[in-house]
Amino acid sequence: MAVAYRDSSDIHVIRPAAHWVDLGAGELWRGRELLYFLTVRDLKVRYKQTFLGIVWAVLQPVMYMIVFTLFFGRLVGLYSPSQKYALLTLTGSVIWLFFANSVTLSSSSLVGSSNLITKVYFPRLLSASSPVFAGLVDLALSSGVMLVIMAGYDTFPTWRMVVAVPFLLLAIGAALGVGAWLAALNVKYRDVRFAVPFLLQLWLFASSVFYTFAALHLHNPWRTVYWLNPMAAVVEGWRWAWLGGPHPTYAEVGLGTLGGAVALVAGIVYFRRKEREFADIV
Repeated sequence: MAVAYRDSSDIHVIRPAAHWVDLGAGELWRGRELLYFLTVRDLKVRYKQTFLGIVWAVLQPVMYMIVFTLFFGRLVGLYSPSQKYALLTLTGSVIWLFFANSVTLSSSSLVGSSNLITKVYFPRLLSASSPVFAGLVDLALSSGVMLVIMAGYDTFPTWRMVVAVPFLLLAIGAALGVGAWLAALNVKYRDVRFAVPFLLQLWLFASSVFYTFAALHLHNPWRTVYWLNPMAAVVEGWRWAWLGGPHPTYAEVGLGTLGGAVALVAGIVYFRRKEREFADIV
C-alpha cells in the first residue's frame, strides 16, 4: 500500500500570539494576495445594483462642497478672505470622506464576512483592512474631479502636492486603527453600527473640514488637544498641499502623527487580542 507523506515545509501551524503586543506583521504580509482579492470584492459589492455606481465617489464631496458653501460660505471668520471657500470645503471633504467611509465599512466588515470567518482561517485583520484600501480608488476618482473644479476656479496645484502623500498615509493609518477597533467591538456589540455615524459626525466638526484652524483661536491646552486629532493634521495638511495658504507647523503635524500612531497601534492590538473569539460569536 502506498503512503503519501507531506513535506513539513508545506505545513503551517496556527498558534495564539506569544506576546501581549503582537501585530502579526509577518502573517499579514503572507496574506497580501488575499488582501487584494478582498479589496476587489469590496469594490464590486459596494456599487453592485446601484443606479449611479461609482459616480457616488465623486458626488459625495461635491455635495459636501455645495452644502457647506451655501450654509457657511458667508461666514468670513471661518476662513481667510484670500481663500476660495468652495475649494476649502471641497479639498477637506475629499480626504475626510475617504477616512469616514473607510471607518464605516471597516467597522462592519467582520459581521458582513461572517460566513467566511466561521469556515476558514485567515488573518481577520485583512477583512477589516480591505475597505480602507478599496477607499483609495474612490479617493483617486474624487481627487480627479477636485482638480477639475480647482481649474474652474483658476487654481492649480504646485510642487506642494507631493506633500499630500504623507498626510494620506496618516489618514490610512488612522482609518486602519479606528476601523479595526470598531470592527472588533461590533462583533460582540452590534449596536456599534448605530454609534459609528454619530461618532464620525462629531469627528467631522472637530477636524476643520469646513473651516480653518485659525478661526478657532484656541490656546493651550486646547490647542494641543485639537492637534492630537490625526484628522485635523490630515485635513489642514492635505488642503495646504493642494491650495496653499495657512499650513500646520511641524509641531502640530507631529502631534497629529502621534495621535494617528496611537490609534493605529491601539486599534490593531485590541483587534488581535479579540481575534480568537470572532468565529465563536460573529
